[in-house]
Amino acid sequence: MIKLFKVKERQRAENPNGAAPVKKQSAGELRLHRDMGELNLPKSCSISFPNGKDDLMNFEVTIRPDEGYYLGGTFIFTFQVPPMYPHEPPKVKCKTKVYHPNIDLEGNVCLNILREDWKPVLNINTIIYGLYHLFTQPNHEDPLNHDAAAVLRDNPKMFESNVRRAMSGGYVGQTLFPRCM
Repeated sequence: MIKLFKVKERQRAENPNGAAPVKKQSAGELRLHRDMGELNLPKSCSISFPNGKDDLMNFEVTIRPDEGYYLGGTFIFTFQVPPMYPHEPPKVKCKTKVYHPNIDLEGNVCLNILREDWKPVLNINTIIYGLYHLFTQPNHEDPLNHDAAAVLRDNPKMFESNVRRAMSGGYVGQTLFPRCM
């Protein structure tokens, strides 16, 4: 039989001043801590912790593409890392409303490694590079924004014009985009 009272007595002996015991980190938090220590971000990407560094499981990544259609733009992504990380991928959303074939107007991101191709060997660095790659080479073959994908596929010059208009804070079709340059 397990002696629960002995366990409680031992805990009190280890912490005699009555302070709350130190919270143990979950396996997901430990792995995320390691991932953060190994980050090797491109110079056009940065990371911040809006809730403070104590909330490691929720953070933001800012991407400022230095080439391609989205050159000069600033795009912010929120990351919510589940307790089961790395066995489950983080939930990633784009806070910046953007005209993009792989990001819908609600901020959902179409990136294969965040869905069917996720594997526990992947890490935060891999995801950030994947997001950066979406801006340097948008993919019209696996779209969330079908209208943007069709324009990219059929008329790349028009797509470039639409991206510039959207990033400048203008309308594309019936949709107003806030300035992100």
